[in-house]
Amino acid sequence: MSMVPSRVLSDGVSIPVIGFGTYPLAGSQAETAVRGALEAGYRLIDTAASYGNENSVGRAVAASGLPREEVFLTTKLRGRDHGYDQTLAAFADSAKRLGVDYVDLYLIHWPLPRLDAYVDSWRAMIKLREQGLVRSIGVSNFTARQIDRLYDETGVLPSVNQIEMHPYFPQPQQRAVHAARNITTQSWSPLGRGSDLLAEPAVVETARRHGVSPAQVVLRWHLQLDALPIPKSASPARQRANVDLFGFTLTEAEVASLSALMRSRTGGDPEKHEEF
Repeated sequence: MSMVPSRVLSDGVSIPVIGFGTYPLAGSQAETAVRGALEAGYRLIDTAASYGNENSVGRAVAASGLPREEVFLTTKLRGRDHGYDQTLAAFADSAKRLGVDYVDLYLIHWPLPRLDAYVDSWRAMIKLREQGLVRSIGVSNFTARQIDRLYDETGVLPSVNQIEMHPYFPQPQQRAVHAARNITTQSWSPLGRGSDLLAEPAVVETARRHGVSPAQVVLRWHLQLDALPIPKSASPARQRANVDLFGFTLTEAEVASLSALMRSRTGGDPEKHEEF
């Protein structure tokens, strides 16, 4: 049985508050990791067409023995498939690779403003939701301006915006935008991949006080800021630790001390980044 609670998105769909990220896992490593994550209690699995592991994720979910409705599957539209018809075709390909009849959450992976086709893709995603092929639709790496354009041109807001977020890049302005529009924040790179975040004295000392790992402290920080983290680990021990976040609570001062570590983003700028 999963230990992870859920929250309700703006469209009424329930989503686990922590998920398992699969980038850059591939092949048998991805399949083994996802099976281990499901055994550890994760019920949200996050993948993307551009990760090249949808087949592996689908095999792991099928092999888990869990009912399909108990696993929340997220995948994402890659850049080269922006456009109305292209999005419909790309989703069909993703669903086939995953081996499922529907996806719980479908995201536009990057806005790619130079292409200026993300609104057309959004219209296609609205259609997919109307057809019951997708339960919930959202975006990833979208700015406030890009989100507002979606609403202005279609009347539909994303239920989720998945953004880079960690104590080095806590995104207070973007989170405020989401809160004002009833959009749920999901955090990619929640542990500051490739950085020294987990060795920061503020993180290490907080972990010592609570008797948990530095990674658990950072992931708990996300939850207390109303953000849903999606950590990735191929290690079964770290998978179990990363989902075990509900036996302790950070103080307001501890949350503030982690947020004060702010530096800068480590990933792409949504106004410029292109990923096809």
